[in-house]
Amino acid sequence: MPKVVLISGSPNVSGNTAQLIQKCAQAIESNDVQTEIISFAGKSIGSCVACGACAKTGKCAQNDGLNEIIDTIRGAQGLIIGAPVYYGTARGDVMSALQRIGFVSGKTDRFLAGMVGGPIAVARRGGQTSALQEMLMFYLMNDMIVPGSSYWNMAFGRMPGEAMNDEEGVRTICHFGENVAKVVKAMNR
Repeated sequence: MPKVVLISGSPNVSGNTAQLIQKCAQAIESNDVQTEIISFAGKSIGSCVACGACAKTGKCAQNDGLNEIIDTIRGAQGLIIGAPVYYGTARGDVMSALQRIGFVSGKTDRFLAGMVGGPIAVARRGGQTSALQEMLMFYLMNDMIVPGSSYWNMAFGRMPGEAMNDEEGVRTICHFGENVAKVVKAMNR
């Protein structure tokens, strides 16, 4: 069965980003595609140090758990990243992870190429569109396939659970998940 990995880039295991990632996963699973959710809560993902080790070993030289996440992504057909917005951009460790994942893919077997997915952004008041654009660069530069939805994959909310009150945001993210599942299934026929 095809699989989509969803990453919650929130430090809060039950925050808005985590809840929206769960809703997106449910939409994907309701379309007969398996999901696996990975949470950044409790993890400390460092920035790329441009050491070049990934080109030689196929793994990132840093030992902070990202290589295990990369191994999980390698076995999937889809990848969705959800990030809370801090100061108008995606949370820093989310971007650090995306850069390192992209480097490992690009310097090795290009495992991201052809994978289906896209970003999700959550903020109290604003910055979602710039965070989406920032994360979207990862998808486009790695030759990935990004399905659309009925609007941008974003929701509004500050305190845990508030984003679930953004009915349009939840609906948009669920529709995006359904579209990811459709494309993944079509590619696996």
